Amino acid sequence: MELNKYIGKKIKERREHLNITQDELAEMMNTSRVTITRYENGTRKANQDALFELAKLLKVNVAYFYPDQNYPSQSQANDDLTENQRLIAYSIDPDISDEERQDIINLVKIAMKNRRRI
Repeated sequence: MELNKYIGKKIKERREHLNITQDELAEMMNTSRVTITRYENGTRKANQDALFELAKLLKVNVAYFYPDQNYPSQSQANDDLTENQRLIAYSIDPDISDEERQDIINLVKIAMKNRRRI
């Protein structure tokens, strides 16, 4: 996935998790809703200042917006999770490490496997 689209997806996930509309986020950033839409669609690159502002407003570390470079196969490991399961794993605590987040995803997978056995 292209980096701008990945970052946009993360912005949208976090904004929706916090129940913030695009209009509200645009107002907080003193920009337009169209700009927020373009960030989320990956058609406009958020510069460093915008990413830091987004991180602050969305209550995450700026690293939240970037794929984990230490676990290149992580996205492949998450492919069998539904979008809701991925959101749960990534939204439990935005300050946990990517390793801890991967552990949560693995727990979700174990729970899914055990549920199917019953």
